[in-house]
Amino acid sequence: MHLLRTIERFLKETGMPPTRFGREAVRDPRLVLDMRNGREPGDRMKRRVEHFMNIYQEGSAR
Repeated sequence: MHLLRTIERFLKETGMPPTRFGREAVRDPRLVLDMRNGREPGDRMKRRVEHFMNIYQEGSAR
């Protein structure tokens, strides 16, 4: 659940729609909706999501 809270904070801070986030992070537009409904992503997907958020924030800081 910690990852979902991190994603929700990211979405709020960036104003990014959940479907766009899922599509850009892991090519799955339903990711956030599914996680809100109890889906638990695997370790590899967690790393991809965290990497996407880090890269996105680095790019917007420039």
